[in-house]
Amino acid sequence: MLSKQIRQALLIAVGVLGLLAADTAQAQDDPHVFRGATIYPMSGDVIDNGALVIQNGEILDVGSVDAVDVPRGAVEIDASDQVIMPGLIDTHSHIGGVSGGDGSSPLHPGVRTIDGINVRNSGMMRARAGGITTVNVLSGSGHLMSGQTTHLKLREGTTIDDLLLCYEDSDVCGGMKMANGTNPQRDSGSFPGTRAKSAAEARALFTQAEAYRERLEAGESPDRDLGMEGLVEVLNGERIVHFHTHRHDDIMTAIRLSEEFGFELVLHHVSEGWRVADEIAEAGVPTSIITLDSPGGKHEAAKLYFKNGRVLDEAGVNVSYHTDDPITDSRVFLRSPAMGVRAGMDRTAALESVTIEGARQLGLEDRIGSLEAGKDADFILLSGDPLSTYTRINETWVEGARVFDRSNPDDNAYFTGGYRIFDGTMHHVHDINE
Repeated sequence: MLSKQIRQALLIAVGVLGLLAADTAQAQDDPHVFRGATIYPMSGDVIDNGALVIQNGEILDVGSVDAVDVPRGAVEIDASDQVIMPGLIDTHSHIGGVSGGDGSSPLHPGVRTIDGINVRNSGMMRARAGGITTVNVLSGSGHLMSGQTTHLKLREGTTIDDLLLCYEDSDVCGGMKMANGTNPQRDSGSFPGTRAKSAAEARALFTQAEAYRERLEAGESPDRDLGMEGLVEVLNGERIVHFHTHRHDDIMTAIRLSEEFGFELVLHHVSEGWRVADEIAEAGVPTSIITLDSPGGKHEAAKLYFKNGRVLDEAGVNVSYHTDDPITDSRVFLRSPAMGVRAGMDRTAALESVTIEGARQLGLEDRIGSLEAGKDADFILLSGDPLSTYTRINETWVEGARVFDRSNPDDNAYFTGGYRIFDGTMHHVHDINE
């Protein structure tokens, strides 16, 4: 048995640990002020010698250092010689080893990517190392409809529920992935073999969904159909369609489908968007585009040029960039808008393309995408100009918690390491070897 002295020592130790834990929890509730940074709020002009005030996961104030309201007892953080901007929003990514529909059918509206994401995959930390704080995780484009996408906040967490980002007062936590062009085509089997058949199959499914919705609205109780339920959410505007499309004629087909059935649409990739920029603008459809810094890939993306973002923006189209990770590594996401500027894209539009415009395309602009009082405290600290190739992400914060710190050797390994970061000798909540 333990001696009386040992038992007393253990009780004291447990008490001290409890106090430390309580102090840590309390510290997380304390206001923090980041002073002296150049701030890109994305809701107004750049602020020189600015300050950002956060508490309880939200932004309290942002402005010049002599104009912000700082609560008494705030934790002071010197951010001089750094840049602060909103956390980056990736509207199209495949991190987490996500899976979707299989080869049994070209259309899988009932498949949910939430059931196929590994949140312990190293891709989560690579995204944080790239300054990404919110991501739309999609399944692949080898189907006309590969399933429901998932919005993730890249908080620290070990289950999908820890990272899930749903719409307010809703259990909808993502959009619907669709595709056309060559990806979903097959020479045989149940998949379509032509572009016209692809559109016909998508149109037939939406027609079924309209009939299903009419029965529900009439008070009938049809047999439950998970796929139809997902499509009714699309028809009712509760779920945004994210449509993989490259060639100019495929882009127009996607727009026709959205106009016929009245669903909210975001066009993804749009390699030949520059060819139909005026038509996209007239339809009022936003685009989520990608840029590649080397040639190659599929034939229908052969005319993807750096000027795509500039031409679309000048035509009046709302433009975001995405990584399509692993096509573009999440850690170099900021390189995409930088290459857009290199091709003549407006600098403000380029910065908006990875922040507030991405938030709009996910329907989450009330919470994320800009640094404004009342919004989530999602932001990054950078070493310099966001669009400079020499700039590094120093820290990434999600809802007031730091989730990446380049000065931490474990975190820095994700920033600088190869595609498989860990060899089993390091331990982290996101270690793929756990």
